[in-house]
Amino acid sequence: MTRERPLHVILGAGQIGSLLATALLEQGHRVRLVRKGPAGQALPNLEHESGDITDLAFAERATRGASVVYDCMNPPYHRWPELLLPIAKGALHGAARAGAKLIALDCLYMYGRPTGPMDEDTPMNPCSKKGALRVELANMRLAAHARGEVRVAIGRASDFFGPNLPYSAWSARFFERVYAGKPAECLGNPDMPHSYTYAPDIARALVTLGERDDALGRAWHLPTSRAESTRALARRIGRALDRDVNVVRVPKIALRAMGVFVPFLREAVEMTYQWEVPFVLDDTRFRTTFGVGPTPIDDAVDDTAAWARRQFS
Repeated sequence: MTRERPLHVILGAGQIGSLLATALLEQGHRVRLVRKGPAGQALPNLEHESGDITDLAFAERATRGASVVYDCMNPPYHRWPELLLPIAKGALHGAARAGAKLIALDCLYMYGRPTGPMDEDTPMNPCSKKGALRVELANMRLAAHARGEVRVAIGRASDFFGPNLPYSAWSARFFERVYAGKPAECLGNPDMPHSYTYAPDIARALVTLGERDDALGRAWHLPTSRAESTRALARRIGRALDRDVNVVRVPKIALRAMGVFVPFLREAVEMTYQWEVPFVLDDTRFRTTFGVGPTPIDDAVDDTAAWARRQFS
């Protein structure tokens, strides 16, 4: 009699959730992808659920039978105050009722304005409203683990880099400007060192956290290439595309003006500190514990450029 493979439930079908589903399917796992919008097409070993995870009854149904639940949900910036904690509570509730591990994707906002490379022991000292919410979120998750309610591990990444990322500095807007011969844009100083985490590496690292019991009960910085400036990374991409790429800084006053009409830009103003000082993620603990590092930067750039050529050439 063939034993059915464990079920992995992904909450959030956006930039990382979709990559995570692909990574798990490639390993032969059963996957359930949960989103608030319309359900996607069912495929072999892939099923979909559609609903509101803040409805705890739905959270239980969506995660039923899971061995691992991945929380990759991230509402729009301007809705964080009303949604960020409630959706995380739904994920915790569902994972606890299923008896599953909860692997949560996180960012670096809780550390605030860095004074050096950020590792997992860097004090949480937020300098933004969104950072303060991330502190509350991390404490809520780890407290649930400490109480024995649900087994939790947190994976923290820096700003996303890679192909097909609608909500990133390397979104379609970046490539459209490159192909139009216009300068790329940066929310701060493009010459400051800044860590960018390759999105497929994030997905693979979350799989690793789900596999390893020694990952539980703490936060981990996910594998990330050595920090270089936004300008340097943009020029790498330009060389891969055989194009010259310049980068200009978007003034805060312009962000505020555009933010009158675009909520994301209005909310992004308080995050520009990340490009005003070196913003460097230290992933040593993940690399040494799990023996996993990031994709070589040249390979990541080539993959990203290949996607861009298909989309914009």
